[in-house]
This record gives sequence, structure tokens and C-alpha cells, in this order.
Amino acid sequence: MKPIVPFEPVRQDTIPVGDPWVYQIKWDGVRVLTYADESGIFLYNRRLNERTRHYPELHDVPSYCKANSFIMDGEIVALAPDGKPSFHEVMRRDGLRRMERVPQVQKEVPIYYMVFDLLFLNGNWVNDLPLRERTDLLHGILTPNQTVQPVTYHPDGQALFQLMKQQGMEGIVCKRLDSPYMIGGKTANWVKVKNYGDVIAAIGGFTLNGGIINAIILGLYDREGRFWYIGHTGTGRLSRGDWRDLTERLAPDAVKECPFVNTPERHKDAIWVKPSIAVKVMYTEWRLQEGRSLRQPSIQAFVDRPLSECVFPDQSLFP
Repeated sequence: MKPIVPFEPVRQDTIPVGDPWVYQIKWDGVRVLTYADESGIFLYNRRLNERTRHYPELHDVPSYCKANSFIMDGEIVALAPDGKPSFHEVMRRDGLRRMERVPQVQKEVPIYYMVFDLLFLNGNWVNDLPLRERTDLLHGILTPNQTVQPVTYHPDGQALFQLMKQQGMEGIVCKRLDSPYMIGGKTANWVKVKNYGDVIAAIGGFTLNGGIINAIILGLYDREGRFWYIGHTGTGRLSRGDWRDLTERLAPDAVKECPFVNTPERHKDAIWVKPSIAVKVMYTEWRLQEGRSLRQPSIQAFVDRPLSECVFPDQSLFP
């Protein structure tokens, strides 16, 4: 089976209401589509990078699915010690490059596959069917187990979103029950409403404490390719070992000149680097009146993304 680009929700600040809208938890994980037929099982993420060997828990298809062939869409989730989904933890699995380490990391970071859609079933494409019918088909073939679970619908979007805020979770996805699955599409038939903001930014500098990085200086590119400072942070989900590893990675990239076109808030003790590493950053607000920088940014995980994706998500945020 040839991997496809998944259907994406659009982002909104308001929750659509009324029939035929239903609501699901937005899991802070990694989007993965599962392809299975007589030739075997294959896993691909939203960027069409194969992840089959990363998640051996999903290889035993009969343990969770009765179909002969299928394409399922879902989210790979891993939990933090507090029991909440953690992007940092799941990236310990998804970011692996040495496959011989999979068995060890599999023990350290259990994963859960939260399945929310079905595109192909027993030799036939079903993506043009309404979500209501695709969900019925999915529940008919899926046998939930310790790793694979169907994502449930909630009838009250406001109540679900308030619960996500109370739990400090990412937000919700709102879907029309009459919507088809548009391969490679992005329409308002699916809407994501987030409890907080996040952005993929590039590292343009850092500061040290005792020879180890204690904060990174973040930037985004504009349409002309200029690199703008958007904030700095030393908080998030990184362990001391992660900070040591980052120090070893960034130290060789040090440069004399500041890579930013504007002056960072923290610059007197900064060490500048040529941007090469992307990081997912969570924030509470984009401060438009204060240099258009992030408020309370925190590091979620390092991500394997090209720097071309480290751009301003909205031109209204551009300085």
C-alpha cells in the first residue's frame, strides 16, 4: 500500500456546536497510520516517514483487528509519570534512529495507539463514507487490547474542553459526523481547539550554567528567510541528561555573530549557534505588544523537522 497524507483539522478558538458535531480528546502524541494486507503491516507518520520498526506492539494484527486488509488512522501516545499524555515521552520512541535500541526503549516507554478513523477496509476504500459510517465499520473490526483502543466521541464540546483545561491537556478535536475523510485535505469539517499554543521553533543560541546548557534561545523564519527571536526558555520536559546531550550537539555549531535580525531579550551572556535543531515549544500567549515574543514558553521535545517548517504560523504575529 502506498502511504497517504492524512486529513488535517483546522485550528479555531471557538468550539462549533449543534448537530452533527461530535468531540474527541486531542491526544498529545504522534499521528500514525497503520496499513495492513497480505504482505504485512506498515506504519507511517503524517510526514510519510516509515515507523514500522519503531512500534512492534502493533505488529500482531489479529490481536486487535479482524479485517483482512485496512488502513487505520490514529495517534501514538505515551504517558508521563503523572499519567498524562507526554509528547516528550512519545518522542523517545518515535525519534529513535538506532533500531537495536527499540526493545529496551519499548520497556521504558509503553505506547498506546488511539484509533479514530478507518480509510480502507477489506480491499475497498471507505474514506468517502461519512464519519458516522466509518466509525461503525471501525468498531466492527477493532478488538481493543492493552495497546490499541478506539477514540470515543463526547456529545458536549464545552464540557470536554473544560475538562482538558482542568487536566492541563492539549485540547479537543471537533468533527462533523457527516464528513468524508479527505486524503491530503484540511477543512473545517474537522476543527482543533487547543488549551494552549505550540510552535516548532529553531534554536539560535543558548546560555550555560556550569558548562551545561540551561536555556535555549528560539527563533522563527519569515517569508524572506530572516530569522527572528521569539523567546527563550529553560523549562519543560528535558532531563539533566537531555541538557548534557544538547550541549554536546550544539557546542560545535557555535558562531560569533547573532543569527537573529532583532535583539533577543537575553543576549549578553548568550552563545550563538547556526540554526540546525528544531524543538516543539508550548506557550500560554503570543505577546504582540512585547516584541511579539512567547509568554511562558516550555520545551516539549526535540523534533525531526526541517528548518523550513520553523516559520511564523500567522503573519499577524510577524514583527
